[in-house]
Amino acid sequence: MTEAFTSRKYLRDMSLPFCVGCGCVTVINHFLRAVHELGHKDLSKFVFCSGIGCAGWIPSPYFKADSIHTPHGRSIPVATGVKLLRSDLNVVVFGGDGDIAGIGMGHLVHAARRNLDITVVMVNNMIYGMTGGQVAPTTPIGTKTTTTPYGSFEQPLDVTRLVVAAGASFVARWTTAHGEQLKESLKKAVATKGFAFVEAVSPCPTAFGRRAGFKDVAETFRWYRDNSVPLEETEKMTVEELTSKIAVGEYVDRKIPTFTETIFKTIREAKKSEKTN
Repeated sequence: MTEAFTSRKYLRDMSLPFCVGCGCVTVINHFLRAVHELGHKDLSKFVFCSGIGCAGWIPSPYFKADSIHTPHGRSIPVATGVKLLRSDLNVVVFGGDGDIAGIGMGHLVHAARRNLDITVVMVNNMIYGMTGGQVAPTTPIGTKTTTTPYGSFEQPLDVTRLVVAAGASFVARWTTAHGEQLKESLKKAVATKGFAFVEAVSPCPTAFGRRAGFKDVAETFRWYRDNSVPLEETEKMTVEELTSKIAVGEYVDRKIPTFTETIFKTIREAKKSEKTN
């Protein structure tokens, strides 16, 4: 009989630090369910890297696993070093939109370009939640934040489409209102050989929700549900129609050589060449 899932099997006996209604708790639950359904009885085959921000607290120190808490935006280059040293491990990065797509944007693009064999989970709460509620690269236009009191005047960055264009192997976006779909995409991401990116659009009732006009988390969830559009339907919609919509689904799932495969192949060929010369 299959062992029943319990998140406590993978978590240290510590209280989580998140605000009431924070989507990070939902992401933890679905990620650990994914790990459980992939057959991992523990996290001994994983290393987690995270930066600064609310989502950076997801793995460290709460997962019963090896983890590295890095400076702001630097989790992906640290994960690169871990993967090159221990290619046998599942290396997973957790971060928010500010950490991954703001401070660490260059690292994200180049890791996708290289098809580095890691998984990146970006919890997108559309704001710098932990550092004061400042406008982020993903903040919807017109949204009030501590640094845009009259509303954001910048177009939000579509990070998921950017990662597809950069060359990732697997890319998906869901909201925390799409629990089953999010879990299934996380399973695929962990099992992917190559760069896997999952964006989880997530509520931040403290820094984002109240300024954006949501009275509670339930209203945020309803907004996610009502404004999410399946990816295949977006092809029939205009740019104007897609404003304030969230395109959800699995964007790409392809097999291409990974960075670790390519670099170790190059090393082997270089050694062969040295012997013959």
